[in-house]
Amino acid sequence: MTSALLQLAGITAMLVGAFAALGLLFRVFSGQLMLDIRARRRAREGDVPPPAAPRPVEAVPAGAPQVRRLGLQAAYDDVLAEAAALLAVPHALGTVRPGFARDVERLRLQTALSDAGLVVR
Repeated sequence: MTSALLQLAGITAMLVGAFAALGLLFRVFSGQLMLDIRARRRAREGDVPPPAAPRPVEAVPAGAPQVRRLGLQAAYDDVLAEAAALLAVPHALGTVRPGFARDVERLRLQTALSDAGLVVR
């Protein structure tokens, strides 16, 4: 009876050891063990300083976001005008001055292109 219990305990210990060894080998070959070691090292060293901003706000030229927005709007107006020419939709987008009147003409042209069958998003 005692030898059977010792054999059962030995088999159980070998299975536990085999699974522990397989888990360790898996972590070594997958690189997870090195990641864990690095994470522990970083935790011991303390907080990592936050990454620096790409560039300080003072270095951004004045009006740069507005210029980018106006350029994007002009490119969109060109695409709308080209679509209107292809679908034979009359428009005055090139003759209207920038501002509220041009915004209204842009919306009118988008609606006219939608009515002509173009999906405008």
